[in-house]
Amino acid sequence: MGRPVKEKSLTQQDVINAAIACLDQEGEAALGVNRVARELGIKPPAIYKHLDGNVALRRAVALTIWQQYIEWSRQQTNGLEDPQALLRAGGRATRDFARSYPNRYRVMTQFQLNLQDPETAPLIQEVFHFLKRVLQSYNLSETKLIDAMRMVNAAITGFIAIEQAGLMTLERSTDASYEVMIDALVVAIQHIQKVDS
Repeated sequence: MGRPVKEKSLTQQDVINAAIACLDQEGEAALGVNRVARELGIKPPAIYKHLDGNVALRRAVALTIWQQYIEWSRQQTNGLEDPQALLRAGGRATRDFARSYPNRYRVMTQFQLNLQDPETAPLIQEVFHFLKRVLQSYNLSETKLIDAMRMVNAAITGFIAIEQAGLMTLERSTDASYEVMIDALVVAIQHIQKVDS
């Protein structure tokens, strides 16, 4: 008689938490209604009361991970005001999150955020607000601000993707190379400020 009670008391957040647990343990292939139902000890139809299939499950998981990542980054950069210190701390926080939760990071970065989507727009605004804090002292025009944001995002996510794929095989420490890249981003942002759009 325990199972029906559990199914009745099940919440959407329970389903998402179970899906993230499966993701952490087994990777992206575990993000399916059937696998998550087994994790919860229930039948798959019980999940459909909360999320309409695998696509909805993956979306809910990605949104939750984005929220976790933003909170993680906020904690790592709390109290910092200097733009260079913020950029360095934010870059390190992103890499630390990716190292601590590699499967979550991959799901998060493969999910497209859209300003027209009422669920994802606040997440974009949070990321945009952080990058604006980092770049505000450079007094960049709107177009240069977008260029700088894209450059920072591409460099950090690109480095992490290559590192996670095991493609950094030369002897030099990847930690040292990452720090050099962050320093280079600071210089590049200063250069963007001087270049005509």
